Amino acid sequence: MINAQSATSTRPYLIRALYEWCTDNGFTPYVAVRVDDSVQVPREYVKNGEIVLNVSMDATSSLKLGNEFIEFKARFAGTARDIMVPVGRVIAIYARENGQGMAFPLEETGMPLAEADSADVSLSPAEREPEAKPVQLARVDTERSGDEPEPPRPPSGSRPALKRVK
Repeated sequence: MINAQSATSTRPYLIRALYEWCTDNGFTPYVAVRVDDSVQVPREYVKNGEIVLNVSMDATSSLKLGNEFIEFKARFAGTARDIMVPVGRVIAIYARENGQGMAFPLEETGMPLAEADSADVSLSPAEREPEAKPVQLARVDTERSGDEPEPPRPPSGSRPALKRVK
């Protein structure tokens, strides 16, 4: 019998479902990733410890959305690169055109990878990893009453923003 702690994570299944939804609707799927030593991406494109990757069929080749890793080949400034992202480092998947998608809490190990090898392995998985809960994205362009001022809008052509709703 499988209990909740030994069941596989829902994150890779949700990523695949949202990827399929994006492609079925003609949207461009983007994946936001928190970068650490386990993430294989071009470091020169990492900003504030994160990178956003276009994972559309037009931008990638040999794309594999697995349960443990997202792997593909892509060109950066004309140079082909192998990309490998652990699914636990994905913090969001969304459509570039409208920002709809899903954000995820980061699965933190609490230490850099170099220290993880010497960590105390006597801890149970529940003690080592925080509980991961997907976060639903919400639209921010709701109806406004006449009393509230209109918030400033980003210039046209800017990238959509994600808002975490708890």
